[in-house]
Amino acid sequence: MGTDLALDVALALPLGVPKFVVSTIAYSHLLPPERIATDLMMILWAGGLYGLNSACKAVLSQACGAVVGAAQAVVKLDASRPKIGMSSLGKSCLHYMVTLKPELEKRGYEVIVFHTTGMGGRALEAIAAQKGFVAVLDFSLQELANQLTGSVVNSGTDRLENAGRQGIPQIVAPGAIDMVDFPTWQAVPPRFTERPYHAHNRLLASVTSDGATRQEIARAIGEKLSTATGPTAFILPAGGIQQWDQEGEPLYEPEALSAFVEEMRASVPDNAELHEIAGHINDAAFSAKALEIFDRWVAEGIVPPGREAA
Repeated sequence: MGTDLALDVALALPLGVPKFVVSTIAYSHLLPPERIATDLMMILWAGGLYGLNSACKAVLSQACGAVVGAAQAVVKLDASRPKIGMSSLGKSCLHYMVTLKPELEKRGYEVIVFHTTGMGGRALEAIAAQKGFVAVLDFSLQELANQLTGSVVNSGTDRLENAGRQGIPQIVAPGAIDMVDFPTWQAVPPRFTERPYHAHNRLLASVTSDGATRQEIARAIGEKLSTATGPTAFILPAGGIQQWDQEGEPLYEPEALSAFVEEMRASVPDNAELHEIAGHINDAAFSAKALEIFDRWVAEGIVPPGREAA
């Protein structure tokens, strides 16, 4: 009961305020992603159900030390430059940030890149919900695909919603939506047993979805974009959406990609700009298009201008 209440308190506090929960369900499967604050620390209240003992005292002492240490050592967020949130799935799968991050920094922004393996997307959504960004470049939506296909490697049901809900200008692209992650130590979900499979490590494995599933994901993306109250643009790279779906690569499935692209064209809502490019999401043309839209929004006063670092 205490944990249930404490999780709400932690969610209400901004990023950077130290948060530490001592609980009998720390890191439990009972805790859905959307209930966990982006910078929450937890430790199991082990063996302390009925009275103090040496085991739970050891835990309590660590918790106290962690709280004091975090409060003393925390570095406040830098407010000198406007913040842009960007999503990506690693650097080998999606690598547009290699170009975009330094270009946006030259323009006077701080760029925060989130690794979309579940909690990364949750962090992006949480900061967006607190209006912590002047713009969001959400180019890796794989967590949304995971959530729709029943994978536990997701960021909750509000993925791709908070920037739009808060009116934050957002540029969106469908990076890696054809990949579905699940724990390596679990059996392959029945609907994916015949699909290409890759074990990334002992924790995380991936399969690719078929054309029908990708069409379902396209429709879900469109529905979420339709709820946005702020400026929204969608970049559709018809040539591919992650590194290994290109010709000669192991996840190359042109028919499934074409099915997604066609459905995505029809699903982008009227309140969003649609920008289609013939190339791949990792091509220079994609980054150029993203910067073109961003710079136009700055010129039009939609995104506030950047500031040089102090």
